[in-house]
Amino acid sequence: MKSAVVRVQFVTRPFDAASRQIRFAPGAPCPGYEGLRGPDTGEWAGRTLDEVSAEDPAAVQRWLTDPGYAPPGGESVTELVARVGTALAGLAPGTHRAAVDQAVVRAGVVHALELPAAAFWRLDVRPDTVTTLTGRLGRWNLQLGLPLDE
Repeated sequence: MKSAVVRVQFVTRPFDAASRQIRFAPGAPCPGYEGLRGPDTGEWAGRTLDEVSAEDPAAVQRWLTDPGYAPPGGESVTELVARVGTALAGLAPGTHRAAVDQAVVRAGVVHALELPAAAFWRLDVRPDTVTTLTGRLGRWNLQLGLPLDE
């Protein structure tokens, strides 16, 4: 008997004006998939990376290098990876297509491939692409960066 397969197609949102300015966005919702909402950037939400770096360069440096560090009032990379992993584990068999932030794709890949959380910042995710995770029996396979039309 074959085990049930879960297929998750992460559709990466296009860059918007905030992304182009490298602005911390509030955790963007993912309708139908609460656990796949964007990262919670806490008090940094709505501010640019340059603004936050000018005010507290040590905090930004720590956020970029320590997966356990969270922006004030926000969530750490480690917490994001755990949240996305829990959401993936709870999906019913079948194909799920979710429009998500690039950070959610990174977190999903880190979780699925059992990478160290520090690998999160080493993954580049292109906008307007599809990243697919296919899971069965607690294991995940990864297909990266397909164009949206495939």
